[in-house]
Amino acid sequence: MLSMKKYFFSFLLLVGLLSSVSAQTPEGYRINARIKGIQNKPCVLAHFYGSTQYIPKDTAQADAEGRMVFEGNKPLPEGLYLVVLPSGKYMELIIGNQNFSFETDTTNFIGTMRVKGSRENELFFTYQQHLGKLFDEMQALNEQKKVGADKSVMAKFDTQIDQIQKQMQSYRDSFLLANKETFTASLLKATAEPQIPTAPKASNGRPDSIWVFNYYKNHFWDDFDFSDERFVRTPILQKKLDRYIKELTVQSTDSLIKAADFIVNKAKANKDILSYTIWYITNQYEQPKVMGTDGLFVHMAETYYLAGVIPVSDQSTLDKIRERVNTMKPLLVGKVLPTPMVSDTLKRPLSLMNIKADYTVVFFYSPTCGHCKEATPKLKKFADANKGKGVEVFGIAIDESPDTWKKFIREYKTGNWVNGFDYNNRVDYRRQFDVFSTPTVYILDKNKKIIARRLPVEQVEDFLSFYKKQQAEKMAAAK
Repeated sequence: MLSMKKYFFSFLLLVGLLSSVSAQTPEGYRINARIKGIQNKPCVLAHFYGSTQYIPKDTAQADAEGRMVFEGNKPLPEGLYLVVLPSGKYMELIIGNQNFSFETDTTNFIGTMRVKGSRENELFFTYQQHLGKLFDEMQALNEQKKVGADKSVMAKFDTQIDQIQKQMQSYRDSFLLANKETFTASLLKATAEPQIPTAPKASNGRPDSIWVFNYYKNHFWDDFDFSDERFVRTPILQKKLDRYIKELTVQSTDSLIKAADFIVNKAKANKDILSYTIWYITNQYEQPKVMGTDGLFVHMAETYYLAGVIPVSDQSTLDKIRERVNTMKPLLVGKVLPTPMVSDTLKRPLSLMNIKADYTVVFFYSPTCGHCKEATPKLKKFADANKGKGVEVFGIAIDESPDTWKKFIREYKTGNWVNGFDYNNRVDYRRQFDVFSTPTVYILDKNKKIIARRLPVEQVEDFLSFYKKQQAEKMAAAK
């Protein structure tokens, strides 16, 4: 299994999800293959699971002529498969019929493919071969255009290219109509872009781009069959989820939750599609690329896992999900950061609310951590440059001894920070503040609400500059 995410509970959920899909009947499968260019080497038969990983199902040894047999007593779950060669290259097949044969050549998998006994694969490759020839013709014309002929010749090339494009569209339309009941047609329809009608004019007289965007997003899923569980074993579902959630949706928690619930509601048409959809979205936002959007993870975990919509048979996995939610929920952007029970070098209790600053940078670190030793001078430089400008640093050592902590303060000259230490070992930094590695940085506003979390020290200055500008624009707009 390739490209698995490292997040602790996601892998366990995926394993449970895989074991739940595709009830099998006892007939078995047999696929006779010949791949010219492969001699005496093993090939792997696997199905897609999303677009970034595949699940191996069988291995076959090619003979000196590239002949091999994939065979098993239980039928393969249907979907889009790969035959992975020793070189790492692969070719795709549709598994529906469990007994068929194919022959191809490593020089051109698609162009030389010949299939017997599988109508789906015959259609799948006939379509690709026909469009491939038209595409090659169009490419040849484009290359001729680059030579730099006169305008009349260029216009002729453009006309020919336009004719080929129309042929391609016409072939596609007739192919889908003639084979509409096949999985091949479903695959092609699912990958197509929505056809956008003529847009109304905006006030400036131009086509209304907002209307175009909304139409595109509203019709994005029109040709995707959520009831067909075979799409779990294709790259299409994951790619469409990524596009809809990450590109067509504003990356704010409220917008993301609305979009995710909309897709989940559609995915209820099939339990395997539903399970994958919920798992994938949840997994993507446990540690998202866009800061402040991990509220979607909390929503998905609470609404679909902890509420029992998606059963989790392993109680320990469910407990870990609940623990993760309990850790993250109080620490989401917009929440007031709880004050750690720490004291200063004189053992006087410290409170976040007593730090009078427009912005507070909370810096969780270990006095012996190499990364912390690299980050501290950078943060000190930033803090010194912004002293008296409404920015304070609250440095909190999460481990080691008081003496080691005080030595760190002296060595790195951070005595002008608010420095805290838990003398009584009461703070569980992992569970209470999501500190799984050091340094971990939070940025708070004047009310001690979190405006950024888990931010690299190198990005603190840029983030605050951007945030201040954003706040100024909001105030100006409000006025």
